[in-house]
Amino acid sequence: MIHDLKDLKLATPGEQRLEWAGRDMPVLSIIKEEFKKTKPFKGKRISACMHVTAETANLMLTLQAGGADITLVASNPLSTQDDIAAALVKNHHLKVLAVRGENNKTYYAHLHQALKNRPQITMDDGADLISLLHNQYKHQAKDILGSLEETTTGVIRLRSLAAQHKLLLPVMAVNDAKTKNLFDNRYGTGQSTLEGIVRATGILVAGKTMVVAGYGWCGRGFAMRARGMGAKVIVTEVDEIKALEAAMDGFQVMSMKEAAKIGDVFCTITGDLKVIDKEHFKLMKDGAMVCNSGHFDVEINIPALKRLATSVKFNLRPNVDEYLIGKKRIYILAQGRLINLAAAEGHPASVMDMSFSTQALAAAYVVKNKGKLKIGVHNVPEIIEKRVAQLKLKSLGLKIDKLTKEQAAYLASWELGT
Repeated sequence: MIHDLKDLKLATPGEQRLEWAGRDMPVLSIIKEEFKKTKPFKGKRISACMHVTAETANLMLTLQAGGADITLVASNPLSTQDDIAAALVKNHHLKVLAVRGENNKTYYAHLHQALKNRPQITMDDGADLISLLHNQYKHQAKDILGSLEETTTGVIRLRSLAAQHKLLLPVMAVNDAKTKNLFDNRYGTGQSTLEGIVRATGILVAGKTMVVAGYGWCGRGFAMRARGMGAKVIVTEVDEIKALEAAMDGFQVMSMKEAAKIGDVFCTITGDLKVIDKEHFKLMKDGAMVCNSGHFDVEINIPALKRLATSVKFNLRPNVDEYLIGKKRIYILAQGRLINLAAAEGHPASVMDMSFSTQALAAAYVVKNKGKLKIGVHNVPEIIEKRVAQLKLKSLGLKIDKLTKEQAAYLASWELGT
């Protein structure tokens, strides 16, 4: 069995955590039972480049139940949970290549292996796997039925590829599904980002000035959760509409140059690079803490900070590095990588239940529509989203109203009015 892990002996605690997460993923469990009967992926190879967490593991086992031959690699060097990786290999016989803290060379060696297995379906968190395919494995594109992208960052990259007419296969933008971004991005990122900051630093959130860079769904969620714990929240934005929305949601809105002078904790959630740069570090006060919850570690210009610093203390405590600029200390959390996965355990299983249920059903849709999907970035069909939402409501014991025939007719008409 192909694998590259930290230690297979970690499988027992990994299995316990995998099962614990599964208890809070009832919708995915229903889909898993369906897949056992229908086998939508029978004879199909799936290569997934994703965060190797307990929740992802439950998705992989759902796909495996549907007949898939799976290869799983990490989508971020610091997001792998080594015990989960061990459990998937030892107890479930998946091909997993993921080690927490792996260097760049190992990271890409694993990606190459995922493509050497000649997948017919790919799954991405950030589009690194598809990017590598388009750069070095173009000849395999014709054999891939479709790909699925789970992140905002990845969808941005893929839409860019499509806009340049260089995309070679159909892609399902799972991130853009409402059953994903309205819940996973907002409530999942909001809670797990705050948890990562608190785990890394042990700070009291109440009374702190938190600077949130970016007011997309992830930024909204984090700003909401930080305010809920008593923080004074500042939002920085480049988009006029989002800035207005943040202001009307009750947050202070200002430029990063202004915010840099007064912030206690800074968190970037934009998907862009150098959001916090040299000029901002110079303005920060002593003790400022800086972290990132965007997919890649480019949002904070750490190389510029290193050049400014007179000394650096790495691992002052786990996931905290101290940079000294004169007599001023600036703390970088989790090396500028995803704070919610590097310093915490990522999103709660309950919210990932919807994201991964959408992902699983979208993958089955790709197989069912083999040869029918045009090259391009596709939205998840509404029928899939509705089904996931209905199952989630049922699992929560919630009931909603239904339109009467008269109400439905009224909404469908133009003749009826005042």
